[in-house]
Amino acid sequence: MVSLILTLIIPTLFLVVYSLIKLSYSIWWKPKWLEKQLKLQGIKGTPYNLLIGDMKEWMKQVQDAWSTPINLNHQIAARVDPFTNSIVQKYGKVSMCWGGATPRLIIKDAEMMKQVLSNKQGHFRKPYLSPLLLVLTKGLTTLEGQKWAQHRKIINPAFHIEKLKNMVPAMVATCGEFVERWKNLATAEGCCEVDIWPEFQNLTADVISRTAFASNYKEGTQIFKLQKELVELVIQVMQTLWINIPGFRYIPTKKNQRRKELSRIITSNLRDVIKKKESAVKAGEGTNDLLGLLLQSNQDYIQEENSTLTKNSGLTIEEVIQESKQFYLAGQETTASLLTWAVIVLAMHQDWQDKARQEVIRVFGSNNIDYEAISCLNTVNMILMEVLRLYPPVIAQYQHTYKDTKLGELSIPAGVDITLPTLLIHHDPDIWGEDVYEFKPERFSKGISNASKDHFAFFPFGYGPRTCVGQNFAFIEAKVTLSMLLLNFTFRLSPSYRHAPHTVMMLQPQHGADIILQTLK
Repeated sequence: MVSLILTLIIPTLFLVVYSLIKLSYSIWWKPKWLEKQLKLQGIKGTPYNLLIGDMKEWMKQVQDAWSTPINLNHQIAARVDPFTNSIVQKYGKVSMCWGGATPRLIIKDAEMMKQVLSNKQGHFRKPYLSPLLLVLTKGLTTLEGQKWAQHRKIINPAFHIEKLKNMVPAMVATCGEFVERWKNLATAEGCCEVDIWPEFQNLTADVISRTAFASNYKEGTQIFKLQKELVELVIQVMQTLWINIPGFRYIPTKKNQRRKELSRIITSNLRDVIKKKESAVKAGEGTNDLLGLLLQSNQDYIQEENSTLTKNSGLTIEEVIQESKQFYLAGQETTASLLTWAVIVLAMHQDWQDKARQEVIRVFGSNNIDYEAISCLNTVNMILMEVLRLYPPVIAQYQHTYKDTKLGELSIPAGVDITLPTLLIHHDPDIWGEDVYEFKPERFSKGISNASKDHFAFFPFGYGPRTCVGQNFAFIEAKVTLSMLLLNFTFRLSPSYRHAPHTVMMLQPQHGADIILQTLK
């Protein structure tokens, strides 16, 4: 009897002891060991707090910073990213903090940031992504290794500049509809007040729908409306502590059920659209939109690979579905953010608005807007570059060391998160000069490499092999939209506008962006 009891108890005790040792290692010994390795190299930062790390302080600083607007200026880092900004100010350009039990190395150094993003040793990967975020897309930006390389190779041809030129008419048509609608809102004096943030979100969603789905534009629009609702539901839970509870997404709450239902409907509808388009592409038709170009590129890739020994099957329908979701997430919000801040900034700086308008009138005159003319907009180009410097849509980029690696003179152990604060580097006076907070588009007059003291300190679309594949698309769309606005309106800030940049996936105005549009005679 005793031996039977011991037979039952001993394995249980062993399992309990093993579990406690494993838990202690993950929440205490490993974090403390990593902390020691970093601090031995002179890296300063916050001390480790069991489990929560700096989450409590991060949330407090964000809540405090976002509680009130700021004065009408471009010194926004302390409001947008208060915690990272305070860590760097206190501990230096290479410093550390804690995301729960994982040390986070903040690197506010352009040269080291390039080393991380170029990833020549292959020791960096994207950090852990919550399954809730993966509900939105498992497309290119979430992939790693060979799978990423395959997707990138197939997707690249769809975003080649020669292909994008053909999409300008669709962009012009969509923007023209919005301009006419805004004109119809104008009073007898030719004025109307518009919150341009939701307007540009709708505009860029329509542009993506037309350029991604062409003849299936209406179906694409409906899919993206559902995708927008899903994004909003995911953001809601990401801003709460519920996100840290394992398995929370499986609890049958009303919002969890709706997220699940939206994901199912979006995937089903996209599958139907993609199968129709796939049939058209195989018949030699329908390659004038992003989806058609992607499927054609996928077909070419399969034929090329099948002629070799690799016998790679290319992208599956499910993978094309995920990349279609990526079109929306990456293309819509990024360009909406850029356009919103561009108009806000030009409303603040009327002299540059006038210069841009004069250039647009000179370049286009009474001619149609086309790609060749857009490429001649030097002043507009400099303005957009400077807006991206001051208000980058993505304020930071994140990596994780999954192997021990060298970074400059530092030896970074595996298991460390890396934060690359794009916004802080774009606002660094050591790189951009004492006029860093001034809106000076002319700093880009001789190109990006000559705009700052560091030849490569401008990272709005990333750097290296993972540079955003859609950056040319976003720039063309932004130039088309801004040109049409300048041709039809002057704009100024509404008295009700409150300057409150903050980030929810993308940099956006917390209280909207009320602009007074005055139609041009």
